[in-house]
Amino acid sequence: MKKDFWLQRWEREEIGFHESEVNVYLMQFWSELHLEHGSRVFVPLCGKSVDLKWLQEQGHTVLGIELSEVAARAFFKENGYAAKISGGAIFKHYEASGIRILCGDFFDLSREDVTNIMAVYDRAAMVALPPEMRVPYVSQLLNILPPATQILLVTFDYPQAEMAGPPFALTAGEVEALYGKHADIRLLAQVDVLAQNPRFQKRGLTRLQESIYLLTLK
Repeated sequence: MKKDFWLQRWEREEIGFHESEVNVYLMQFWSELHLEHGSRVFVPLCGKSVDLKWLQEQGHTVLGIELSEVAARAFFKENGYAAKISGGAIFKHYEASGIRILCGDFFDLSREDVTNIMAVYDRAAMVALPPEMRVPYVSQLLNILPPATQILLVTFDYPQAEMAGPPFALTAGEVEALYGKHADIRLLAQVDVLAQNPRFQKRGLTRLQESIYLLTLK
C-alpha cells in the first residue's frame, strides 16, 4: 500500500475510518497504563483523531505522526487550536497546547524523534496496514522506542476473505507472532461488534470482533 493511497483518501475526504467521538476503549482502558501526569504519548498514523485531544486533556503531552498535511491541519482547525507550523529536515511540525503532529513517513522516524515516550496508543495504525507491512511496522516501533514502553493496541478480527481492507483483520495469533518475543502481552477485552457496525455488514462481514491489548516492551 503506497503513500499516495492515503494522501488521496484525505484529499478526497474518503475517511470513513475517522471517528468523530473519542474511542470508547481508550476511555475505558487508558487508566490500566498507570501513567504519571505529564507523560509523553505517541500516536502513530494519527490522522485528525479526536483521541489526541482527549489524551492531552488527561495531562499528557502528545506526539502524532501523520503522512497527510490535510489531516494535520484539519485536526488543529476543527479542535480550535492555532497551530504553530515549523519545518524540519525530514518532517513538518504542527504544534499547539502540548500536541505535536509530525507530517511525514512513519518509517523515517528516529529514536530522537520519540525521546521520552512512555506509551503508544494504536487504534488505527496496525489495522490500516496490509499484512506484508506489519513486520516492518513493528520492527520500526521496536527500534525507536525504549524498553518498558506500553502500547494500548486495538485490533479488528474478521474473515479477511469477506472484505478487502483497510481496516485489515489482525488475529490474536498474529499479535503474538509479531510482539511475543519483544513484549509482555495482556488481553484486556474482546468484543463482538458486528451488530453495531452496519457499514461492515453491508460489505459482507459475518463476524467482527475488536480486541484490546496492553503490551509492555521488554
